[in-house]
Amino acid sequence: MSKVGKAPIDIPEEVEVTVRDDAVEVKGNNGLEFAQEYDSDFVAIDIEDDHVVVKRKGDRKEYREKHGLYRSLVANMIEGLVNPFEKTLVLEGLGYRVREQGNDLVFELGYSHPIDYDLPEHIEAEVENNDQVTIKGPDKQEVGQVAADIRSLRPPEPYKGKGIRYKGEEIIRKEGKLSGGEEAEIGSS
Repeated sequence: MSKVGKAPIDIPEEVEVTVRDDAVEVKGNNGLEFAQEYDSDFVAIDIEDDHVVVKRKGDRKEYREKHGLYRSLVANMIEGLVNPFEKTLVLEGLGYRVREQGNDLVFELGYSHPIDYDLPEHIEAEVENNDQVTIKGPDKQEVGQVAADIRSLRPPEPYKGKGIRYKGEEIIRKEGKLSGGEEAEIGSS
């Protein structure tokens, strides 16, 4: 039995869950709604005693895979309505800045022009010290996609580490070219 799939999902008081034949709908008290379709040939999703329970209908590999997948997707929808997901990005480099302008983020990343990034509907951003952005939202996949899109505006380079990186991300640094030294002496003989 899947360790992820067999764990029941608690339903908090502020969240309403509805299970249909092919989809699970989750509604929060803040008016947000999410729906996740699932393949009813592989799993059955039920509500039992304020818990969502995902059961698989077979024991082959495909059944086990979908069991854990759908349980995680439903758990993430419920978790996102209670505690929004967040990712923090750090800008590193001389003159690299970010500022909020309405619902947009404006990045200055060493290009000849600033870059405007329009945030999706349910995503919020907090800017700290002009060099750190925290992306927040109820949809885990959307928060990760927005953070990846922002990071791709100027990915960190391996020599000086300049660019946009996730907070806590380790950038493997490369050693630059050697200037003169031993190679110059060996080559001249």
